[in-house]
Amino acid sequence: MNMSKRILLFAVLNFACFTCVNAQQNRWQINPSGGITWPVVASDDHKDHIEMSGKYISAVIRYGVNPDQSLYLSRDIVWPMLRTIPNNTHASLSRTFNIDIVKQININKRPAIKEIVDEIILDGKITIISTINEKFQLRRILFPSTDKPMFCEKYVLKNAGEKPATIEIPQIDNILTTSPTDGVEGSYSLRILSGKAGVFVVQPGDSITFYLSISGAKNAPDAGMADIDNELLKRDDFLQFLNRNLVLETPDEILNKAFAFAKIRASESIYQTKGGPLHGPGGLSYYAAIWANDQAEYINPFFPYLGYNYGIESALNAYQHFARFMNPEYKPIPSSIIAEGTDIWDGAGDRGDAAMIAYGAARFALSQGDQKMAEGLWPLITWCLEYNRRKLNSDGVVSSDSDELEGRFPAGDANLCTSSLYYDALVSASYLGKTLGKDKKQVSAYVKEATLLKTNIEKYFGAKVMGFDTYRYYKGNDKLRAWICIPLTVNIFDRKQGTIDALFSPELWTADGLASQSGDKTFWDRSTLYALRGVFAAGDTKRGLKFLQYYSNRRLLGEHVPYPVEAYPEGGQRHLSAESGLYCRVFTEGLFGIRPTGLNTFTVTPQLPDDWNFMNLKNVHGFREEFDLEIQREAGHIRLKISSGGKVVINKLVENGKQVSVTL
Repeated sequence: MNMSKRILLFAVLNFACFTCVNAQQNRWQINPSGGITWPVVASDDHKDHIEMSGKYISAVIRYGVNPDQSLYLSRDIVWPMLRTIPNNTHASLSRTFNIDIVKQININKRPAIKEIVDEIILDGKITIISTINEKFQLRRILFPSTDKPMFCEKYVLKNAGEKPATIEIPQIDNILTTSPTDGVEGSYSLRILSGKAGVFVVQPGDSITFYLSISGAKNAPDAGMADIDNELLKRDDFLQFLNRNLVLETPDEILNKAFAFAKIRASESIYQTKGGPLHGPGGLSYYAAIWANDQAEYINPFFPYLGYNYGIESALNAYQHFARFMNPEYKPIPSSIIAEGTDIWDGAGDRGDAAMIAYGAARFALSQGDQKMAEGLWPLITWCLEYNRRKLNSDGVVSSDSDELEGRFPAGDANLCTSSLYYDALVSASYLGKTLGKDKKQVSAYVKEATLLKTNIEKYFGAKVMGFDTYRYYKGNDKLRAWICIPLTVNIFDRKQGTIDALFSPELWTADGLASQSGDKTFWDRSTLYALRGVFAAGDTKRGLKFLQYYSNRRLLGEHVPYPVEAYPEGGQRHLSAESGLYCRVFTEGLFGIRPTGLNTFTVTPQLPDDWNFMNLKNVHGFREEFDLEIQREAGHIRLKISSGGKVVINKLVENGKQVSVTL
């Protein structure tokens, strides 16, 4: 393709994306109660899936509407701590459940067979509202228990007719015992149990409530019914906590809501294993295990700002697990620690994992602001930095066997992502070492190494690729790659213009965000989210906002909702949880530009879009404090106000995009 055609396509794409949010045909709409609603109409024929998790269970719920407006519902349920043989990454007991208790109900001695779905609501739970036999209204509420190995379902059936009705609710108690040869600890018991069975006369306008639970346990007596109303209260308490903390306020309701939803998926997917709390990606495959990218790099640096103690505990636990594998020979730390912390996976060799861990652990330690915790992480951070230093090639960039895509796409002997993460880790370590009072020579060495590495990144990776002044992902790479965005996220802006142009060009941008490689249909949301964060950090708020609005609308209100996804075609766009953390970091580190510089210090570089008069982050946690960060347009500048504990820390006019230092 010649340059003139490329420029024309680029212009067309940008125009399309500038208008595409309104042009998208949304299936869902934001509702007043804080969730999203699909108002079902007769012509609908659509199915989707969503993952929901608790400490001992996860469930991928497949739901939707058939051509006759009847309900489609199936549940793939996973018990991460019921380990199967072989006890590898994917060895969590899972089963599919298609039971429909409603079809076993009798109303006035006749089956409740005609169900028409009226609407479906997502708000951290699934609520399905339907009409039964034309005169009865049914509300299903589906959700995982927060702290039991149980999936819960509550049913409220209302008599909307004019006459009393006799309702017969069946007693269901089905137990499946798995083969003793399939389980690490022998047989497991899975139990489907109904609650509030019986015969009821329901007057017009009145309702009856009944329940269904699906539970798993190592012993049959432990797999039983809990108080599902109480379980619902606990789920709601968890959701309300997330709703109160790290609240995004902007003029764009879709962005605010997508951010609120992302907090749910990012936080719920933590499993209480024998190795302590382990945040897991999910997707029916990845549980009771941690990865150097998903956990150490993507999600852990986010948890301090949310103030979610269980998330913070899981982050610290993850780094402590990786620290077990430090060694004096500087052999690679494994990419993943699996099976509740009892085994490892390193099937892709060294993916740059030490750079991922150092990057995430240093940012986490700074943002959390706990000196004792930071001291405990310092040996891991410095070991990983030394490991990377020893992996520098003759051109001064970091060599590795692969990258986080594990060979799905070529990464050469040294890739841009690993060196960029190592660069940021050196910067963070210099901040952390200084605030902890570490040896001045060591801290100074990190600063010098970072400066030299930045120069080497430009020399080795800087290139014109497919007509754009950007980066080659590895030596010999001649196709644009999504991960050229990585330097922007670590404040390397030498090639920001060409890189942003390339990211938003037809060569990479697709209907679902960035293609992993130009000309390929594969996309991973993680690269799109890194790119959006980097674009905002680089100050291109106009283009960044339009593409963020498009992406957020598609993920929140489109056909597959309400969270960021992993990849396509691999995985079928699973709702892996760390991607939701990356979505939130588009705002915390991109639009607001929060960058930790000490245990109680950070910089902010607000990038208020031209069309906005304000943007706020309320109830932000971090640096051992809770604070509000407010940005208001005023007199051709912006007013930055930060308040904590009832006191105003900063309140002044600054230039938009200017870095401001903050001490709490």
